[in-house]
Amino acid sequence: MIVESNASLQPHNTFGIVAKAKTMVRVKGAADVHAVLAHPELSREPLFVLGGGSNIVLTGDVKAVVLKVEVAGRTILEDGPKATIVEFGAGENWHEAVTWTMDQGLGGLENLALIPGTVGASPVQNIGAYGIELQDRFESLDAIDLMTGREFTLDATQCAFGYRDSVFKHSPARDSDFGLAGRALILRVRMRLPKPWKPVLGYLDLHRKVQESGITQPTARQVYDWVCAIRSAKLPDPRVIGNAGSFFKNPTVTPEQCQDIIARDPGIVHYPMPDGTVKLAAGWLIDACGWKGKSVGQAGVYDKQALVLVNRGGATGGEVVTLARAIQTSVYERFGIRLEPEPVVV
Repeated sequence: MIVESNASLQPHNTFGIVAKAKTMVRVKGAADVHAVLAHPELSREPLFVLGGGSNIVLTGDVKAVVLKVEVAGRTILEDGPKATIVEFGAGENWHEAVTWTMDQGLGGLENLALIPGTVGASPVQNIGAYGIELQDRFESLDAIDLMTGREFTLDATQCAFGYRDSVFKHSPARDSDFGLAGRALILRVRMRLPKPWKPVLGYLDLHRKVQESGITQPTARQVYDWVCAIRSAKLPDPRVIGNAGSFFKNPTVTPEQCQDIIARDPGIVHYPMPDGTVKLAAGWLIDACGWKGKSVGQAGVYDKQALVLVNRGGATGGEVVTLARAIQTSVYERFGIRLEPEPVVV
């Protein structure tokens, strides 16, 4: 077990916010978690699980014991006639894991390329992009209970996936409820990549790539390259400009609410959903309120994509939160819609 005191968390959050952990333990496997739970001092402290730090806003130093997940591993578990099952350690970089599947000639995750963060965080958030969500490719995961040390496995149903949601984001309201927020550390994640592979090209940006290229039957690698190009053109690289990707969830409204907004703002970007609701583009709503390129202190709205908040250099977590709240107020006052942040404020 590797234990660090007063560890800098700036390299471990994609916003690049300066903060420290009083104690940080690098978790390479279940044995490290068991060692923490058995430790005479660490076992009495609250625990905070940290993956790639791509979905958090740090507003100060972290007093809890930070469990930095660094579980490695990439393997093909099963290659059957209907699907290929691949397994990744929770500490693997998500985009590198997607790229690895491409290198193995395995399609299925290409629409999720270039999403920041680790594999272990992907089911927590039920990450999604360009018509695919993690739950569409998810097989199962292994985790460890931070209260009892018991290791367990969950399938998709048990993960209770929703839009950017899962059982890992909810605390139990009663002892009988199955909520795992703050209680579980994910060790391994398995994906089911279906056969035969079929491209998912329903999103407008990908449809444009089909038209521009003239390739109507792209390969998985071609879709992967298109998604990387689209995201790179729209979204800043966290290694260059600190950010947490899309900061707000795309809100859903009733068809009647959508028609009311269209009557006032005909250009609003919206997508009908299978359940009859309508998803609105949060970035369009923010842009319509004039926030693109604006700043609060050193926290700003990215000038190429209003859905992304960035660290212009030395931003504090407080500045990011203040900016986010100001955007929420503007959108609510104009459209009557409450935007919900994706990152967790710590």
